[in-house]
Parts: sequence; C-alpha cells; structure tokens
Amino acid sequence: MGAKTANTPAAEKKKFNLKAGMQSFGTKLSGMVLPNIGAFIAWGLITAIFLKGGWYPNAQLAKMISPMVTYLLPLLIAFSGGSMVAGHRGGVVGAIAAMGVIVGTDVPMFIGAMVMGPLGGWCIKKWDDRFQDKIKQGFEMLVNNFSAGIIGMLLAIVGFFLMGPIISTLTNGMATGVDWIINHGLLWVANVFIEPAKILFLNNAINQGILTPLGIQAAAEHGKSILFLLEPDPGPGLGVLLAFALFGKGSAKGSAPSAIIIHFLGGIHEIYFPYVLMKPALFLSVMAGGVTGTTLFSIFNVGLKSSPSPGSIFALFAMSPVNIGNYIGLIVGVTGATLVSFLISAVILRRDKSASGDELAESEAKMKSMKAEAKGQQNVAAAKDVMSAAKGIKQIIFACDAGMGSSAMGASILRDKVKKAGLDLSVTNTAISNLQDKPGLLVVTQEELADRAKDKTPDAAHIAVDNFLNSPKYDEIIASLKAEAVGGTDQAMPATETSKAKQETPEDELKELDLDKITEVDFLHHDQNIGSATMAQATFRAELRKLNKDVKVRNVAIGEIDDKDNVLIIASKETARRVKLQFANVQVYTVDGLLNATNYDKLIEK
Repeated sequence: MGAKTANTPAAEKKKFNLKAGMQSFGTKLSGMVLPNIGAFIAWGLITAIFLKGGWYPNAQLAKMISPMVTYLLPLLIAFSGGSMVAGHRGGVVGAIAAMGVIVGTDVPMFIGAMVMGPLGGWCIKKWDDRFQDKIKQGFEMLVNNFSAGIIGMLLAIVGFFLMGPIISTLTNGMATGVDWIINHGLLWVANVFIEPAKILFLNNAINQGILTPLGIQAAAEHGKSILFLLEPDPGPGLGVLLAFALFGKGSAKGSAPSAIIIHFLGGIHEIYFPYVLMKPALFLSVMAGGVTGTTLFSIFNVGLKSSPSPGSIFALFAMSPVNIGNYIGLIVGVTGATLVSFLISAVILRRDKSASGDELAESEAKMKSMKAEAKGQQNVAAAKDVMSAAKGIKQIIFACDAGMGSSAMGASILRDKVKKAGLDLSVTNTAISNLQDKPGLLVVTQEELADRAKDKTPDAAHIAVDNFLNSPKYDEIIASLKAEAVGGTDQAMPATETSKAKQETPEDELKELDLDKITEVDFLHHDQNIGSATMAQATFRAELRKLNKDVKVRNVAIGEIDDKDNVLIIASKETARRVKLQFANVQVYTVDGLLNATNYDKLIEK
C-alpha cells in the first residue's frame, strides 16, 4: 500500500514541480549569462589574440582585457538579471547595485553581479508596486528617475561595504575549492553529475550559471581554465550518436548521421538527449565518456580562454590558447571521451533484442501509439482540445530553456511546414523567460518545461512535445490551423455541393477515381494512428506486389501531401473530409478503418 501511495498523482505532481523549480532556478542563472555570451566570446578572443603569447600580441589592444573582465562582463550580467525581474528599469538599478560589489573587491565579481542584479530589479519592482499609484500627475518622470537613482545608490553602498566582502570571501572559497579538486585529480567526479543533469535540461544552468563565472575568474588569473570544458565537451554525445549510426535500428539509426553533424559541428548538444532517453542505460555511456574526457584534459593541462558557446568543436579550438600542447590535449580529450562513450553504447545497443527492418518500423509506430494511449493519451487529447479551442492563432513561438539550439531547429521545421501549407503565420523561438503573454499566441515547448511556459503565458495556447526535432503534433497543428483557415469554405460552397460532399459513399468515390493516373498511394496518419497507418501501408503494398503493380505506397502526415492528381490519399472519414477541403488536386478514398482489409478489396480489384 505504501508503494502505491507514493505514486499517487499528487506525489507525482509534487515531484515534477520540484524538478521544474530546479530548472527554473537554473534558467535564471543561465539567463543572466547566456544573452551576453557574445561579450564573453569577444573577451576570450581578445585575450587569445592580443595578450602576450597570443596569436598576434599587441600591448595596446591588450589593455581592453582587464576592464572587460572587471567591469563590462559583470555589469552586463547584473543588467540582464535586473531586466529579468523588472525590465529595463530593473536592469539599470541592478547594474548600479552591482557597481558597489565590483569596486569593493579585487576579484572579478560575477557571482556578486548575479546577486545584486536581480536584487536591484526586485527592489525597484517592489517600490513601483507600492508607490506607482500614489504619484501625483506631472511628477511621474521625476519620481521614477530619482527613485531608481536613489535605490541604486543605496544598494551600491550596501554592496560595497557588506555584500562585496561576503561574496568575495565566498568566491575565493569556491575558487580555492576548485583548485584543490583540480590539483588532487578529482575534477572527473563532476562529470558523474554533469552528464545526467545536462540531459534533464540543466545544461545551460550548469555551464553558464556556475562553470562560466568560476572559469572566467580562473582564466583571468591563469590565462585559461579547464572548467570551460566540463559541460561543452562534445565527446560523450558524439560517441552515443556514432553507436546509433552503426548499431542502431529503425529511425534512430537513420537520423543519427545528421544528428552527428548538428551536435559535433553545430554545437547543439540537445540533439542527442532523446537518444539517451530512449535507452536509459546509455546514461552510463555519457557519464563514462565525460569522466574520461575530463581526466585526459587534466593530464594534458588543457584549458580554454572563455566559454565556447555553442559547444561546437570549432568553438573549442577558437577559445583555446595558442599552444600546440593545448591543441593536442584538446584532441586527445575529445577523442577519448568519444571512444569510451561509443564502446559502452555499442555494447548496450548490440545487446538490444528489438526487431529490425520493416518490423521495427511497424513496432516503433505501434509503440508510439500505445505509449500515447498509456502515458500521453490525455496529452494528445489535450493537444487536440487546445487546437480546437485556440482560434485566431497569429504567432507560434518555440520556447526552451535558453531560446537557442533545439527550439530554433524546431521552429525552423514548423516554419517550413507552415510555408508549405500556405499559412500566413509567424514562427519564432525564444527562451521561456522572455515569453510575453498576448492573444493569438501558440507556445510549443518540451514536456519537461511545459509548466514553466504556462506560468509565464497563462492566456496563450500551449502544446507540449517530447522532441522538438521530430513530433507528429506538428502535423496536427498544421492541419488544425489550415482547417480553420479554410473554415469558411463550407459556408461558401453551394448547398448542392455541400450536400453531395456529405452524402457521397465509398462506392461513389471509387467510381470517380481516375486510377489510370495513380502512381502513388498515401496512407494519411496523425499522432493517434501512426501505428495503424504503418501496418495498413505494409498490407496494401504487399497486395499490390502480388499483382505486380509498380505503385509507390507511403505513410504520410497531412503536411507531407503532394497536391497532384497522380496521388491517391487513403484516410479515415474525418481526415478525408479535411483533405478534400484543403487540397484541390489529390484523389481521395475514404475508409471506415485503416486496418479493415475489406476497404481495399474493391480498390485493388479495380
């Protein structure tokens, strides 16, 4: 009984909210650094190029290095932190407040900026909430400007005398602890926690929120830091993807080569997360790969000048000091991490007893369908309810933790589908923290981040997907939006045509089909019947082969339909009706069930 009680919906919700809270906190940390990562890269490049021992040493240009790390970077962090709380006004107060801790200490005050920036934004927000309605007409600008200046000044003084020494002691203590860990060869332990946390969408929080500030401080003192390599190392993910490319099955094997390019060269590490989540045993692969890479980096004394973002192999070499030993160590570390991750992943995948070939494709589709029913049926139903209730959608935003990487690719995929469907909609991507609630907005996010997106935009329509890069819900979105776009067609059609469309029988349809033109038969699916459409496709193809008919048979979503008269669409009644409304040239054959063989006997006979 106790075990069952632990798995109640309330308990699950509490557990999920805890994870969402951790992600939210991590996002706030990374949200202060990530928007300013270009400045960090600029500082790293200036250091790598113009500092003594760099690519092109220049004493005059090297004078920018110290002011940038001391003032520019912390102030940008503080401004972003304050802006997250109270917009531009909060950013200004946060930057003023951070100036106190910056001047009051002799170390780069990144952690201090992360504290004082949001604190300044919070203070000015509370002031405005309390006194904004009490300001006399005509005095708004005077009060607003002086209140920001006075609050910022007071916080800067507090930062100089109180927060500065406290945060300086804390920062120095953390730096000393990191140095001790590195000197004792224990840094590899961090990867045991970092690699799983990355896949649980804490990658940006770990890298930008924790490792980058500590790494910048170490790089300012020693010229480079290994901390910049702990999370961005592409080796562990590359090993997993290589194993799938060689030993995987079905769609995972087919998509792995392109994922390798996106991950290793493009630096978007989120691309390999679904592969690991498919087989949780692969967590061992990435953990072992990360440990191996960090150990080799430590042995070869490898470090980077600044944080490489995104984690592309090109970015790693661009941020490396001009040192042949560092380059060699970087290659050895990434290669070692890749090799170990690959070997463990290969063993795990080769021990997999799943089916292969066409049987695997069918079982995968059936599994997705059953998974949707057992685990996500409510999600599918909710998605359909959302799309049916969400009228007047004018903008679609893909939202993720950082607003880059996988959400940008997901937006690109749906943008292409929107364009092909002839819809006039804006499809963009952003970070969840930057979402703004407004009418006509559809937010697409990952399941893990759905609650945070809904909290940020409660009035928007929301769709949660398992994977930004491959979701059948995109087709449902397109189909619903296109159906709405042509929704007036029913009223615009003459009554006789509408009546004919409603009363037309399968026999009538069969008579009207011009089968001499057909060179392609498409079974139309949506996210609830992928499995049945796949099996119907296989059955129909087998029957055609018996008759030596050279006709292409596909299993497609509505967004993949080629509107030509040589294409025959086979679909259920509701889906067929939608196709007839949306497409002018394709031929349509309506069935009462995709797996009902009697539906196809007359068609094949004719």
